[in-house]
Amino acid sequence: MPMPKWFGQVNKRIFNKLELKRGVRPVLTHVGRSSGKKFETPLDAHRVEDGFIFILMYGSGSDWVKNVLAAGTAHLRVDDAEFDLDSPRVVTKDVAWQQLGPTTKAPPDFLKVTEYLQMNISP
Repeated sequence: MPMPKWFGQVNKRIFNKLELKRGVRPVLTHVGRSSGKKFETPLDAHRVEDGFIFILMYGSGSDWVKNVLAAGTAHLRVDDAEFDLDSPRVVTKDVAWQQLGPTTKAPPDFLKVTEYLQMNISP
């Protein structure tokens, strides 16, 4: 996991709530794999040809990633646009950066981010 797990927990409990209140970031709605509860997670969503790529700052072991992979679907709100997403898959850094545009800001090298989540827009 690139970032420490404890920081992810702080982020989930404090900073995500603040970001949701601000309302300026893309929000991914997903269903808990055990609870069945709906969760909203503010993320950076990077548009690619058939969908979106998400940089996994905490790795594929994050709860929201596990939820999306288990459900196979999620819903994304970006500004005023809404997207139903499917076909989630973890891809490597090389696969992700072949699709991401040159203006996409890469995470700092010291974080050693190697996993990305790619999802398609549902027809």
